[in-house]
Parts: sequence; structure tokens; C-alpha cells
Amino acid sequence: MVRWLRAYESASSFHFSNYFVGFLSETTATLAGAGFTEEKDHLRWDLTVSRPLNVELPRSMVEVVTSWNLPMSRWLNCYVFKNSLKLGTFSAIIVTYAASALLHGLSFHLAAVLLSLGFITYIEHVLRKRLSAIFNACILSKRCQPGCSHRHNTDLWVRLLNLLFGALAVFHLAYLGSLFDMDADDSVEEQGYGMSYTIHKWSELSWASHWVTFGCWVFYRLIS
Repeated sequence: MVRWLRAYESASSFHFSNYFVGFLSETTATLAGAGFTEEKDHLRWDLTVSRPLNVELPRSMVEVVTSWNLPMSRWLNCYVFKNSLKLGTFSAIIVTYAASALLHGLSFHLAAVLLSLGFITYIEHVLRKRLSAIFNACILSKRCQPGCSHRHNTDLWVRLLNLLFGALAVFHLAYLGSLFDMDADDSVEEQGYGMSYTIHKWSELSWASHWVTFGCWVFYRLIS
């Protein structure tokens, strides 16, 4: 339990450092006169870099990765994911996260986190899509639009199931965020968070997130 609390603490610290950079980017862009969209003669100062509530209280991991950095998410979706769809959905997702890893720099622990996110988000997406079709309910990774065709929209069990998937997303975030340990030795920071460090941190948590993801994939295959 203590290790998981430390993992959550490390993840939260990393999250809020990202929000700080995001809000700083919004502020400087707005002050420079670039943070707006134009509709006819009306200007909307609506630049948003991240949505913290969607990360800290997520509906799904898909919502987390799209809310983490909105401009980067849109860019990757437009120029990498859509152009890779001819390879298949799963391949396109992996290519997109691989591109994101390269843009973040040649760092093993970042690449490990991003590629793990690729597998987690894909399996979550297909599992929830299948469950949504079976139960005819609003339990997709992304929120349904108002007036969707699902029979079950706001039933108690639908809300509880979405809450369960949200809790699972927080679990994944704590696990993945354990790599960004702010109390790591200075020697580790100087050398970079390499493969041995990544394996060590995830081994301390028994590779739990990866095993849960594998279990979700097995469950998805069984109900498909």
C-alpha cells in the first residue's frame, strides 16, 4: 500500500508540473495575442492546453491522453494517426505513440510510458466498445453526445460501470507515474531514467498495470 501511495504522489507531482507549464503557455500566448479563435466579427479567447479535471477525475484513459496536452493531441491525431489508419487501428495507435515518444526525446522511461499507454488505451477502447454494444449502454471510452441511440444512458449501473473504469484509469496513472519519482537519487537524474530504473520501479508494483491490461484483453477476446 505504501508503494502505491508513493506512486500516486509521484504521478500527481508530475501531473501538476504539466498543468503549470500548460497554464503558463496559455497565459503567454494570450498576452501575445495568439490565444483566440475568430467567428465572423467575434473573437473568442479560448486557448486551452490541458484539462486537469479530465486527468485527475477521468472517465477513461482515452480521455486522459487527449486532455493531457490538447494542441499536441490534435496535431498527432491530424498528421500521424489519420495518416496511419491504412495500417489498421491498432498499428495507427502504436505509430502515434511512437511518434509522440520521439517528439519527447530519446528517453527510455518516457517511451515505455507512452507505448504502454498505446496498449492500455487501445484495449480499453475495444473492450468498452464491445460492452457498449452488448448492453446497449453509454459506456464507451468517450462520452456520448446528447440524444445518442443507446437504450441505457443514465441508469445507476451505467454510472457505476463508468465510475469503475474511471477508478481503473487512476490506477493506471499511478502505476505509470511512479517512474517520475521526485525523490530519486541525483545520480539517477544525471544518468537519465534508463531501462534498469524503469524495470525496477515497475517491478516494485508487480507490473500490476500491465497484467490488468492483459486481463482486460483476454476478457475482450472471450466476449468477442
